[in-house]
Parts: sequence; C-alpha cells; structure tokens
Amino acid sequence: MVTGLTLLPSIAVEQELPVDFRLNETVIAIPAGPGKQSELQTTLFRPNGAGPFPLLIINHGKESGEPRKQARERFIYMATAFVKRGYAVLVPMRRGFAGSTGSYADHGCNMTANGYAQASDVQDTIEFARRQRWADPDRIVVAGQSYGGLAAIALGTRAVPGVRGLINFAGGLRDDGERCDWRAQLVQAFANYGAANKIPSLWMYGVNDSLFGPELVARMHSAFERAGGSARLVEFGAFKRDAHGMAASRDGARIWWRETERFLEHIGMPTREIVAVADAPSVPRTDFARIDDIAAVPYLSENGRAAYREYLHKLTPRAFAVSPSGAWCWAEEGEDPHARALADCARSSGQPCQLYSVDDYVVWQDKLAASASNSTGSGGAGSGSL
Repeated sequence: MVTGLTLLPSIAVEQELPVDFRLNETVIAIPAGPGKQSELQTTLFRPNGAGPFPLLIINHGKESGEPRKQARERFIYMATAFVKRGYAVLVPMRRGFAGSTGSYADHGCNMTANGYAQASDVQDTIEFARRQRWADPDRIVVAGQSYGGLAAIALGTRAVPGVRGLINFAGGLRDDGERCDWRAQLVQAFANYGAANKIPSLWMYGVNDSLFGPELVARMHSAFERAGGSARLVEFGAFKRDAHGMAASRDGARIWWRETERFLEHIGMPTREIVAVADAPSVPRTDFARIDDIAAVPYLSENGRAAYREYLHKLTPRAFAVSPSGAWCWAEEGEDPHARALADCARSSGQPCQLYSVDDYVVWQDKLAASASNSTGSGGAGSGSL
C-alpha cells in the first residue's frame, strides 16, 4: 500500500478552519476525471478585483491512511506570498482526497504511473482555470509538495498551454509495501519524466528530509537530467526537525522564496509585491505569568503540567489551550494552531476551552475562572509536525 507522507501536522479537526477573508478565500468544485464526472474540492485565493491574475497551482502530498480522511490543504503561507504579488492561487484536492469525489488512483509501486495519474487532475484544474475570467491563461506556474511535487514533474511531460514553469518541493512518494523498491522506482519515474520533459522546473530538497535524503535526491535529479529534462536542483540545509514540511511552514518562505523568485524571473512571471494583505489577527499577550511558569497554568493535573512542560519544547507557531474540566491540548506548526488547539481541547473536555499561551508568550485572561475551580482531570491531546 502506498504510504507517501506530507509530514505536515496530522490533525483530526472536524470543523473547517475559518475562511481567510484577507485573501478572498473560497472553496470551489472543479470538474475532473473521465467525462468530468468527478469534482475536486479546491481552495481559491485571489487579490481584489476582476483580474486576470497570473496563477499559481499548489498540489498537496499524501498523508498516511485513507486519502478521503485527509483534511483540505490550503498552503496558507505560500498562498499569502503569491497573492501579495498579484497572483490567484488554486489548491486542488485530487480525486479521492478530502472532499473531492471520485476514487484515489493507486498504482502501487509503479511510481511513474502514480505520478501520471495525479497529473491528470492537475491538468483538469489548469484547463478549468484557463476558462475563468479572473485567470491569465498564459501565465501559470504549477508547484507541488511531496506527492504533489511528483505530480507536478509528471505534468511537465505534457505541453500544457499557459504553464511556464514547475516548482517541486520535496517531491516523491514512498511505498513500504513488500517487494517494493520504491527508491529505485522513484529514480526510474524521474528518468521517464525527464525523457519527455517539456516544461522547466525548480527542485528544492533539504538535507534532513525524512523521506528523500540527499543521496536519493541526487539520483533522482541526475536521472531526470541525463534523460533530457531541464531542472535546477537547490539543496538547502536542515529545516527544523524535518525539511519535508518546509513548503507549508510559516517559516519556510525564508528558505524557498529567494530561489523561487529567481526562477519566476527566469520564466517571465511577476515577483514584485503589489497587493497589500493585512497581517493575520494575533492574540494579545497578557502579564498573567511567564511562559515557562508551569505552576501558573490553571486547571491542569500533574499529567497536564507534564504536557505543558513538553509543549515548551515544541516548534512555533504553537498554541496551548485549557478547560475548567482539566482538559488540555497543544498544537504546533502548520496552519492556525490556535484554532486546532481549541477544537481538540473542546472535544476532549465537553466544556469551553481557552488559549493559555501562543508561541513564546502567555495570552491567558482568566475568562473561565468563574466557571470552575481547579480540576484534577487529565485528558488532553497534542498535534504537530514530525
């Protein structure tokens, strides 16, 4: 069974994250697949105005487990960077993922076929976008992370109208099934794509990528170029605990933007910021306590205080929420850890939860203090990137 991972936060949040009105975020359905009988659940971000806007399409990876249980991807930080530069951004969930209809195409250890199958949905997304008045049909860039990166490079074997370049963030797919030499299959897939390559690409991989290490990346890139493909490889250093999730991280832009800017200029795409996007709302800090004063955190049992002690070593962005019932939850990295921490805490508690700390400061305002005294409850949860 294919077990390619995004290594982004694995969160089971039942409710959708709030729509980001700063970026005119909407969720649309794009027809795809044979006879266009399926619909791709797709996030659209765009500047104000009628356009037409240059377009970025970002393709997601695959988490372990059932694809349909995977959350809708947004790549909010990358989307924000491109909207500021006047782009519309589409993030399609491919067939069988999240809220998209149709079936997930699994070709097992045949990495070449896996990439081509996913690329078909990307091409359907492009064909849809080119018919929209808000999209510039001749200025399109396609990016992808992990399995989405493999799909992007597979797409590059086709002469797709309007697509000027491809950006591969840690692209590939892992299969831990028996008798599957997935690394050799990946190298062969990239050789196959290189032999038919028609669109230039930029590849970015970090040295501490848990799936695709430097030796494998060198083999994949070499096979692609030897077969005739055009790709510039950028190998950056260690990024946090795992470079595989860099593209979706709040702090990833300091790694990927400089090289992306050079690539965009090379293929004739805009790079200058021309759209003002308001900063995301922040939770104000309070003077309730120091961030590392574990005894000051209300409602927690000894197990909860041990969890808060662990939370202090988590990556930012992060958030810690508590409830009068004694329930707690922390979330780190990824999109909107505040909302994720509150949602998971509420599910564990059955009572309202409140943020105690965010990033490196305390935000507690003692709002829940009147509703309960200290509890000895110990329920809680944590979630974040690996």
